Amino acid sequence: MNVEGLIAIISVASALTGIAVGWTGKARTARQDIAQQASADTNLKVDVEYIKRGVDDIRAEQRSQGKEIEKLAERVTRVEESAKQAHKRLDRIDGEN
Repeated sequence: MNVEGLIAIISVASALTGIAVGWTGKARTARQDIAQQASADTNLKVDVEYIKRGVDDIRAEQRSQGKEIEKLAERVTRVEESAKQAHKRLDRIDGEN
């Protein structure tokens, strides 16, 4: 074998080795990208669930406050009626004097 043939064989072997190394590097990078995307998706799902629980808590608190406001409205109405009756009695007392 002459030097030119040896150089040709080494060149072909180097090219094939380069292709193999490049291919495995690309495959490894693709696996890493998939793992990172899965991690990001998991974090996103966890964050969305946390937000959902927060919204549910806010809704429950809002319902509770709505009920309290209804109770207070009823009490204010009763107090107003009582005050109105008291004023009528006071007006009658003032009219007698």
